[in-house]
Amino acid sequence: QLTPSSFLRIGQLSNVDLNEDIHELETEIPRQRPNEIPHNEKLLSLKYESLDYDNSENQLFLEEERRINHAAFRTVEIKRWVICAMIGILTGLVACFIDIVVENLAGLKYRVVKDNIDKFTAKGGLSFSLLLWATLNASVVMVGSVIVAFIEPVAAGSGIPQIKCYLNGVKIPHVVRLKTLVIKVCGVILSVVGGLAVGKEGPMIHSGSVIAAGISQGRSTSLKRDFKIFEYFRRDTEKRDFVSAGAAAGVSAAFGAPVGGVLFSLEEGASFWNQFLTWRIFFASMISTFTLNSVLSVYHGNAWDLSSPGLINFGRFDSEKMGYTIQEIPIFIFMGVVGGILGALFNALNYWLTMFRIRYIHRPCLQVVEAMLVAAVTATVGFVMIYCSRDCQPIQGSSVAYPLQLFCADGEYNSMATAFFNTPEKSVVNLFHDPPGSYNPMTLGMFTLMYFFLACWTYGLTVSAGVFIPSLLIGAAWGRLFGISLSYLTKGSIWADPGKYALMGAAAQLGGIVRMTLSLTVIMMEATGNVTYGFPIMLVLMTAKIVGDYFVEGLYDMHIQLQSVPFLHWEAPVTSHSLTAREVMSTPVTCLRRIERVGTVVDILSDTSSNHNGFPVVESNPDTTQVARLRGLILRSQLIVLLKHKVFVERANLNLVQRRLKLKDFRDAYPRFPPIQSIHVSQDERDCMIDLSEFMNPSPYTVPQEASLPRVFKLFRALGLRHLVVVDNRNEVVGMVTRKDLARYRLGKEGLEELSLAQT
Repeated sequence: QLTPSSFLRIGQLSNVDLNEDIHELETEIPRQRPNEIPHNEKLLSLKYESLDYDNSENQLFLEEERRINHAAFRTVEIKRWVICAMIGILTGLVACFIDIVVENLAGLKYRVVKDNIDKFTAKGGLSFSLLLWATLNASVVMVGSVIVAFIEPVAAGSGIPQIKCYLNGVKIPHVVRLKTLVIKVCGVILSVVGGLAVGKEGPMIHSGSVIAAGISQGRSTSLKRDFKIFEYFRRDTEKRDFVSAGAAAGVSAAFGAPVGGVLFSLEEGASFWNQFLTWRIFFASMISTFTLNSVLSVYHGNAWDLSSPGLINFGRFDSEKMGYTIQEIPIFIFMGVVGGILGALFNALNYWLTMFRIRYIHRPCLQVVEAMLVAAVTATVGFVMIYCSRDCQPIQGSSVAYPLQLFCADGEYNSMATAFFNTPEKSVVNLFHDPPGSYNPMTLGMFTLMYFFLACWTYGLTVSAGVFIPSLLIGAAWGRLFGISLSYLTKGSIWADPGKYALMGAAAQLGGIVRMTLSLTVIMMEATGNVTYGFPIMLVLMTAKIVGDYFVEGLYDMHIQLQSVPFLHWEAPVTSHSLTAREVMSTPVTCLRRIERVGTVVDILSDTSSNHNGFPVVESNPDTTQVARLRGLILRSQLIVLLKHKVFVERANLNLVQRRLKLKDFRDAYPRFPPIQSIHVSQDERDCMIDLSEFMNPSPYTVPQEASLPRVFKLFRALGLRHLVVVDNRNEVVGMVTRKDLARYRLGKEGLEELSLAQT
């Protein structure tokens, strides 16, 4: 393992490569960059650390808690609500910013290209228009990709897998930094304007989480500013709860679905939950939707009419003319099956593509080139499809933003252009609401086929982008096609309205790709403002999930697994009862005595081969016949603070004027504790002694070595532990269970399989 600074650089979970461009190392280790990085999904990476979700109940902590009276606890509770309100407001404002900028820039681009096409259609030479469109796209995407690849690779993709890992307890470097937020917002604006097959909804979840983490800490490490507020919340447990609120606020700003946001946070994100949290998170989501709504209403010029609750508006579905009958239910279930199969196909293709990217396209410059290639190809495909399409529709009575005439008669427009020549959000709404007969079945079929492969190729590029809207768009296109063919078959009977089937197809496709059930049902219901479709949407999503899970796992879980993150699911693998703690634990354990030489502590912390983060503290008896009974547990971060402040026994005996360390000293060092190399300990100080008794956690969780794996797993997962000490019947330390030891076991095709551990 390398120096901590390069350690942080390598440990960036992104859809990029694990051996990220390592600047710091180039000076130390001259080595050739490999062209191929061998990568195997049956690995578990050792570069991810865990978060401490378990408070260390040492003497300092207990003293502080005893000092806090009832009134002080009430102010803490009020602060929590204030923070949730601020999270909501800021997330809403960020969403407004993204929306307004995208609308203006994309509008400008489409107007320029439209004028150009109209000009050249008359006098020939349309290849210039294609060149213009492709160049515009590629150059915009180039900027968006460069900032992600070279400045903050963790901002690539939608950010949902990263937030999911963070809430599970895995520390992913840079994931909730201010820099990440800025790059994320700029990157998503550029990639949507650049015409890629992406949505701006997924990244809102990541943005909300970053905002939440930043506000709740009351300081920014990127800006080197400490605002001295909310200091009580500077620990992983509190931060985690606020981050799940931020994720929910992001969903509700994106879809105008506050309840859907809470359920998303519960289903996809949070691994830990309680009732108070639900109510606070709901509050944050509501505030976020309301902020977005009021700002956008003012921007659109009708200040009192709150009509745009989310970034994407599916528009109202009227219940009167859009009901459903009992004989349609089998049809909906069949659509769910189709969605599940197509979703599984999408995920399988994306899996192979991502493996290829990790192995070969791991240099930032190659990643930028690939992103530009995809942008140019997307524009070319769109242009060729519009050029070859002979599907003309009359202009009057239609609500097309940029009607392209091309080779149609006067007063008509090309209907393929409404799908390709628009931002994906607008295309989805068109597919839902255009009157029957607006689209030719051939047009829809070609569009679905092309867009499916484009969206699959685009997800996992080094740009900030979500997969929500492309999946909805693919689904809406084949759903509408399905509805049209149904009305052909039933001789145009009234219930086969294509818009309704477009909605079901969109739900089926998205459910088949990301495998969300509960939250997606509610999000679709809230976004369409229609409760009538609750049951059919639920049926479609359940079927899509069951069918999809039969083939391959969901897109987000797949990307987490490809990055080799030690992610702990809700339950231990089913067949793992035969394993006991003795077989799972890591040995030998590096223990510290209760009163230990400073030199020993420094050597243990500096030892790069072991790089442990928690050390059991044992009885310090000079008599060697005595057994080493467990007395407590101390963390690396605590030891580093102790060494930095030089809390040695000799100094206390000399009665130097030395203040006792307070919990505040530990909080001020959080979350980036200095590396051990930066702390200077002189030769004399090495011979001092250090007393750990008031800093260690005197009551760490322990298990006997005979405990079965599911039992150990339950304890570890439910309490959010980072270290679990394994003891024998005399309370001697025999081993230590950490996250990697439990995440190693997974159910494979042949039963229980054990993953190997790798440094990258």
